[in-house]
Amino acid sequence: MTPAQDRRHISALIDEATAAGARPTAACAALGLSLRTLQRWRDPAGGVREDRRPCADRPAPPNRLTEAERDRIVDTCNSPPFASLPPSQIVPKLADEGVYIASESSMYRVLRERGQNHRRGRARRPGRSRPPASFQAKGPCQVWSWDITWLPGPIAGMFFYLYLIVDIFSRKIVGWEVHERETAEFAARVLERAVRAERCLTSPPVLHADNGSPMKGATMKVTMERLGVIASFSRPRVSNDNPFSEALFRTCKYAPSWPTRGFATIDEARAWVAGFVRWYNTGHRHSAIRFVTPDQRHRGEEHALLAERHRVYQLARAAHPERWSGQTRNWQPIGSVWLNPERPDAGRKGHGAADALPHQAGGGGPMAGPAEQAA
Repeated sequence: MTPAQDRRHISALIDEATAAGARPTAACAALGLSLRTLQRWRDPAGGVREDRRPCADRPAPPNRLTEAERDRIVDTCNSPPFASLPPSQIVPKLADEGVYIASESSMYRVLRERGQNHRRGRARRPGRSRPPASFQAKGPCQVWSWDITWLPGPIAGMFFYLYLIVDIFSRKIVGWEVHERETAEFAARVLERAVRAERCLTSPPVLHADNGSPMKGATMKVTMERLGVIASFSRPRVSNDNPFSEALFRTCKYAPSWPTRGFATIDEARAWVAGFVRWYNTGHRHSAIRFVTPDQRHRGEEHALLAERHRVYQLARAAHPERWSGQTRNWQPIGSVWLNPERPDAGRKGHGAADALPHQAGGGGPMAGPAEQAA
């Protein structure tokens, strides 16, 4: 890269040589320069163009701050009256005193160059929350998710509270209760009943929740330690870290039988939730688990059911092959399920990602279409 000052000097030497009778090409070659480069340097007005490359050396601008002025900026910002203030506060205060040292942007730039553009004052530096731990459920009663949602009461502003625990592997609701208050004591009771009902005292699951006070209350913590349950929490104010409970609450509140005018009494709310849980576990064919019910997957019955569906589709295709342009519908069982999978891992796609297990029924062949196999 040739600075503009050197360009002007080289151009003057070549002009002097050509005026003495030398050919421009030979004069440029003597200086290790091509004629095309000289033509590119020169502008139509007869001068020399400036080097507009970002990394070119340029003379200092005439309005540049001197070192003494920069030192004055740093000393002023570090002085006791301004040590805890940012330049956006320092500049107006100096102006009120009839003093101007530099603009606000110049102060920021000088402090940044000197390594002093940091948070000032006693305010704590904003922290970055770490992503929640990832857990893999390869079977039922390994990873649970729970939360509390409001159920509308008889009047506006009055609510009942639904405590709900779901197994992320099978999507089965393993514990629930409805109460008039939101407390850690009620949450601990729901958890203990769910653990005993599922008979997993010898192999307690991971229990994921958000950061509400009932989730972190002393009674809840003591109960989890006594049962051996491993605690997992979402990041503050990040609802996506608890996707299974949030999705279940939406299914609950968009059910056709949901009372739009609210529940008249807590007994009515409990009766409705009991019916919903019974339907959800035993009658609802869940789209995330190949449209088997949570109870069927929880008991391990899905393999036989999906193999039978695959057989039905194979018979239908054999009866009318002209109606099938590719493979039959994918009835391959869903494998393990991840809670909050790690983002860099390409094998885990999004919240609640599931791994597909190879088909275990004999003689069926591949059950996924070309696009699904490629995925």
